[in-house]
Amino acid sequence: MKKKALLLMMSLVLMFVLAACGSTSNSNNNVNSGASTESAAPAEGSANAAAETEGNASTAAGTTEATAPAEVTIKHQLGEATLKTNPEKVVVFDFGTLDTLNKLGVNVTALPKDSLPSYLKETYTTDAYENAGTLFEPDFEKLASLKPDVIFISGRASEAYEELSKIAPTIYTGVDTAKYMESFKQNLSVIGQIFNKTAEVEAELAALEASIQSVNAAATASGKKGLIVLTTGGKMSAFGKGSRFGFIHDVLGVPASDESIEVGTHGMSVTSEFIAEKNPDYLFVVDRDAVVEKEGAKAGKDVIENALVKNTNAFKNGKIAYLDPNYWYLSGGGLESTAQMIQAVEAVVK
Repeated sequence: MKKKALLLMMSLVLMFVLAACGSTSNSNNNVNSGASTESAAPAEGSANAAAETEGNASTAAGTTEATAPAEVTIKHQLGEATLKTNPEKVVVFDFGTLDTLNKLGVNVTALPKDSLPSYLKETYTTDAYENAGTLFEPDFEKLASLKPDVIFISGRASEAYEELSKIAPTIYTGVDTAKYMESFKQNLSVIGQIFNKTAEVEAELAALEASIQSVNAAATASGKKGLIVLTTGGKMSAFGKGSRFGFIHDVLGVPASDESIEVGTHGMSVTSEFIAEKNPDYLFVVDRDAVVEKEGAKAGKDVIENALVKNTNAFKNGKIAYLDPNYWYLSGGGLESTAQMIQAVEAVVK
């Protein structure tokens, strides 16, 4: 009987021990599961971090894309050109455009250094700028090595357009004298778009238009007529409406002494007798030889002021204006040159 009781007691003790071991085992299992969960949490956190990093990268990429130079397509007289805005390497074969870029503070890489207008020489003949050839003969080898982002040209370099276009986007910015202001504004708009200078261009243009209106009103009210003459090599050519100097008649409103002057690149050949016959109240003279070396050059004043011309109203009233050929012959169509052209005529008609 005692033996049975002892066996029963030992069985109970054994069951208790086994139960305790099972509890410890379950407890250990729960601790291990907890460790796995904690270790999984960082993994999930890492995934989120990776996703966040990716998101940040996407945001950064989006920001870069938003601030990257935009692409603009420009249609011009000779064709079409597509380029990035704010180009760094700029080549210019038009002194009117060079004038405008200089006024707007746009950097230029290369240009023809010969025959530069006097007011631009000091800046652009330095070693800081590459010589791109001449206005009529670009240095294609030099340009190819420079790898420009854009090239601006006008009439003097127009024959090289196709070849220049193979090197870089090439844009024609010459002024159409038959519709001067329309063409002038269009060129300014193009430059404003390309260099993100639209606001500056609009401000400059507003000031010019105000001056034009003032001079036009004075010229129209005076009722006096004008004649435009270019002198070169001792000879004279007259220019009328729609010509390269027609700005005086077409935009500034000075009535023409002769409405029938033929429109041509070199004007209409005239004599002192012609000037005396037309008897202009204002005589505007552009001395080409003052800026272009020419054999047989003679000062414009010496060509104009002879006995016949001295009988005109223009001479008698001190209204012969010798226009600066740097602006009128070399760099017409620029912001600075156009402002100077307006002032020159204003000084005569007011």
